[in-house]
Amino acid sequence: MHRFYLPPNLVSEGEITLDDRESHHAANVLRVREGERVAVLNGAGTELMCEVAAVDKKAVRLKVQQQNDIAPLPYRITLLQAMTKGKSMDFIIQKATELCVHRIVPLAAGRSVVQVDDAESKLEKWNAIAIDSIKQCGSPWLPVIEKPVTPKEFLARNESFDLPMAASLQSHTKHPREYVDGYSAEHGRLPESIAIWVGPEGDFTPAEVNDILSSGVHPITLGQVILRSETAALYTISALNYEMQSPRG
Repeated sequence: MHRFYLPPNLVSEGEITLDDRESHHAANVLRVREGERVAVLNGAGTELMCEVAAVDKKAVRLKVQQQNDIAPLPYRITLLQAMTKGKSMDFIIQKATELCVHRIVPLAAGRSVVQVDDAESKLEKWNAIAIDSIKQCGSPWLPVIEKPVTPKEFLARNESFDLPMAASLQSHTKHPREYVDGYSAEHGRLPESIAIWVGPEGDFTPAEVNDILSSGVHPITLGQVILRSETAALYTISALNYEMQSPRG
């Protein structure tokens, strides 16, 4: 079944019309036909099961047959990802979306090849990648992708997380499971807000590491080998999803 995206303000009961981008994709690429069943995701937890009512060159109209409201995960992961070179940042956005990250904050770290002035122009592209990702995997939840900031600028916000962690090459690190279990034992519940810091190629600078860890962020190990930045991000998200969703006795 083909899936399409419409933002919440354009989704309504009864009949809806796909926007120009989705209409073009539906009519000219997928070549949907009247009577065909499709799904529409609004990125805010709603999936609409629809029937194609009309197809023309400018717009595709759909008749809503069923609305499914899907609850989000009971925890929210914010990925604080240092921007990486080439298409690897696009890959991170795509896969983090598939892994149900709640928010992505691109970081212009000291060793990031891409800096803020270069990356702001990519924000629209990153959002388009995330939209394509939820259509592919069927998730009705679209992550918030923020404008790039430096690590120091983000820390200056003083945002609070139940469990802030950073992928680290430092000694005295722990596995993410230890921090999840420790938080659960202390608070009688699992953490509801989690932050993951991931550095660029070459990691954060020593000054950035000091600032991050001094703010109360826990250093976590990703094993004995040094991972690429994009691998580190997906490994950490996957490990946390596993720990957070595993049954506990």
